[in-house]
Amino acid sequence: MPFADESIAFLSVLTVVTEAVANGDKVTLVGFGSFERRVACRRRHRSNREGRNPKTNEPMTIPGTRVPAFSPGKQFREKVAP
Repeated sequence: MPFADESIAFLSVLTVVTEAVANGDKVTLVGFGSFERRVACRRRHRSNREGRNPKTNEPMTIPGTRVPAFSPGKQFREKVAP
């Protein structure tokens, strides 16, 4: 397979995974890991918090956000951290 075709295929997979996670779905790549957007887990959700504008030193509220999560699969973990 030519490099250009490989790039297109890889970008297509990334696009599908990104859209699925953005829609709240869990995507599992067997042997590699799972991607998901966790809502109920405290570690994956950042609440509103107070901060400071570094330019003016004025206090400001930093809005909360949801953080995507990656859970490595068993084969991936065993190869990376034996």
